[in-house]
Amino acid sequence: MGRLVIVSNRVPSPRERTQPAGGLTVGLADAIKGQPSLWFGWSGSAQGKGVETPAPELTEQDGVTYATIDLTAKQHEGFYQGFSNGILWPVCHYRLGLMQYHRDQLESYIAVNAMFARSLATLLQPDDVVWVQDYHLFPLGAALRREGVQTRIGFFLHIPFPPEQLFRALPGADLLLADLDAYDVVGVQTEQDATNMNQSLAALESGVRAQAFPIGIDPVAFGKQALKGESSKEMGRLTQALAGRALILGVDRLDYSKGIPERFRGFERLLQRFPAHRGKVSFLQVAPVSRGEVSEYKSLRRELDELSGRINGNWAEIDWIPLRYITRALPRKVLAGVHRRAAVGLVTPLRDGMNLVAKEYVAAQDPADPGVLVLSRFAGAAPELGDAVMVNPYDPDEIAEALDRALTMGLKERSTRWQAMNAAVHRVTAASWARDFLGVLNAAPARPHSKKAA
Repeated sequence: MGRLVIVSNRVPSPRERTQPAGGLTVGLADAIKGQPSLWFGWSGSAQGKGVETPAPELTEQDGVTYATIDLTAKQHEGFYQGFSNGILWPVCHYRLGLMQYHRDQLESYIAVNAMFARSLATLLQPDDVVWVQDYHLFPLGAALRREGVQTRIGFFLHIPFPPEQLFRALPGADLLLADLDAYDVVGVQTEQDATNMNQSLAALESGVRAQAFPIGIDPVAFGKQALKGESSKEMGRLTQALAGRALILGVDRLDYSKGIPERFRGFERLLQRFPAHRGKVSFLQVAPVSRGEVSEYKSLRRELDELSGRINGNWAEIDWIPLRYITRALPRKVLAGVHRRAAVGLVTPLRDGMNLVAKEYVAAQDPADPGVLVLSRFAGAAPELGDAVMVNPYDPDEIAEALDRALTMGLKERSTRWQAMNAAVHRVTAASWARDFLGVLNAAPARPHSKKAA
């Protein structure tokens, strides 16, 4: 049996390898557990020397070999900030108007993927199985085939895939779609994503088809963290500050796909339309800043600062702050405890690949007194968590009505909804996601692959 070779844009740091924060790292940690494995990708440094085929730096930890290469500042700008996050990210999240296309960034994206392939090819063995992760690396399989790699290669897209006409509005889209033909298995989060991608692939008469493999969490471990976090000193301070009020919780990376401004407006409408909740409920939004140097993210932060200031200015009392808004990360144990304490988990992305926060909220609940999940119907988790209170995140009145319903819901209904969602969260986990994808990849019939550019 050969090694499992994971390829991701960035390799987890030594601390992340032993204390994974969630989602991708947890799922992949389960995949590599107990078998010979190599994890290859970017080191996180933009101080590279610009050599054509950088020699990977190898380290070993807990039986896994980690192989990293640096990018140059120019490569980081073009490949990572430019094409991956400035172009692919908004297009895949259905936000074509936010795309700022520059051909040199596409060229950088393709060139960095080719560099990844050259460096990785020097480490591969004939019976390895390669699993490529996410939108940064669409072309990597084709680049590896051009290097003569014939082993099985799978690809998984963690973010949404939009409808054909939207995706193919991206200059270079057909190039990226054609590159997917180099993979033996292509996975996406939901059946809708698979349908969208397959329509695009069919238009190019591609030989590969996308399949849905929804990702999950480790619900047992997160539930234990929540129980432990409930008794932390930070939770004691929060409980004192709440003074018996109900807690609404939002947890997101600061990103325009997460629907945070729409969520703030929905909470504001709750206070306007349902006065019984004034002074009785507090909303905590945790939104760590990421990509803070990008103009769209700076604009988003300004908008949220203004909205939170307006809401608190209009509705706060001398002993009550309606909205607490934090732009730094909380320790995972503390955050798990806050999930457990929250009467409502408010998860309202405008579009998401999966959204594991929704699953974490469910896993953290006290079975004797569970809270209510209010969930966007556009989250990838929505088909699995159909017993959440569903909302259209673009409608602040619908969010307000859902919050009122959640805050006034009786224990019997809360328990029934939670039990169904909890069963779903335990049915599809990080471990089952990795196992299911790799099972299909290992069983895939061998396909001949040429060295021709896709």
